[in-house]
Amino acid sequence: MKPFAYLRDPLFLVSCALYALNRWLVKPHLHVIFFHSWFNDLLLIPCALPPLLLCHRWLGIRAHDASPSVCEIATHLVGWSVLFEVIGPHLIRGTTGDVWDVLAYTTGAATAWLGWRRDWFLQLFRVTHGL
Repeated sequence: MKPFAYLRDPLFLVSCALYALNRWLVKPHLHVIFFHSWFNDLLLIPCALPPLLLCHRWLGIRAHDASPSVCEIATHLVGWSVLFEVIGPHLIRGTTGDVWDVLAYTTGAATAWLGWRRDWFLQLFRVTHGL
């Protein structure tokens, strides 16, 4: 297994580019609720987790350079969901908790996990299809 590329990870780079495009090009010119409310939420895990895991690695909290595990993804997903959708609205005036945001975070997390495990899925596909 090749080491996780952290800030050079293709999924991280594409997700950050999509975030920037949506924030500065799409949202100001296209008034579609999905892009205003949930698109960037889909990108939370693929954009925020790699730099955080790199910090964990530097601090010795993370002992390996493998792709993010289900446990690492799920822990951060739950923590950020509680912070942003439960605690945050009590601390920051004008914000509200939204279960749809949590669904978007979860969808993005599942998609990121599949992307970070693509080599494993390709290998499984080859084995099951005799390739």
